[in-house]
Amino acid sequence: MDPGLAPLGKQLTLIEPPITKGIRFLILDCPTDSTLPFYLAELKRNDVTDVVRCCEPTYSAATLQAENIQVHDWPFRDGAVPPANIIKGWLQLVDSRLVKRQQRSGSPSASDEGENVMVPTIAVHCVAGLGRAPILVAIAMIELGMANLDTVEFIRSHRRGCFNSHQIQYIDGYKRGKILKLGWTGSINGATNGGSSGGGMKSGLSKMFRLKA
Repeated sequence: MDPGLAPLGKQLTLIEPPITKGIRFLILDCPTDSTLPFYLAELKRNDVTDVVRCCEPTYSAATLQAENIQVHDWPFRDGAVPPANIIKGWLQLVDSRLVKRQQRSGSPSASDEGENVMVPTIAVHCVAGLGRAPILVAIAMIELGMANLDTVEFIRSHRRGCFNSHQIQYIDGYKRGKILKLGWTGSINGATNGGSSGGGMKSGLSKMFRLKA
């Protein structure tokens, strides 16, 4: 890695959903015009096709657009959960990237081994990259087939400090397919359609309280 990227440190976190090889997410904090060149190098290195801004703009989108990276402005309140219209737009974006990936591979279930196929990455950021950005990624992973609270544990294992108690409660109660039903779904650990899965209501509540702690 270019030594010039060192100041970014742990600001960027690549999330590769274990239930599909067809999409990746890059969670980051908020760039500024002065730091954007450092971020841009990482965006290009990770094959980022789109950047979703969950906060007010702090840099010009033109720099990214000039590199064929689309910018989507879907801001919502810090510490809150996304409204339905933002969830819909977000899932449509994820679905559109998955469709393109399917077209390249020829089959939704095709193995990536031995294939020189670019897996699209969608970058998402808020201010610190700990609440609004991760919750959008969690919602996408639920739609892809992962159990609700497993998404919290998985994202936290890669990026510490994500989610507040209100956001965890929302993720726990999120119903898969309510906004948009994605293609190329998979399952993990016996995940079911919506709500905490695998251990019933009692174990689901136990996990939720443990994650809130």
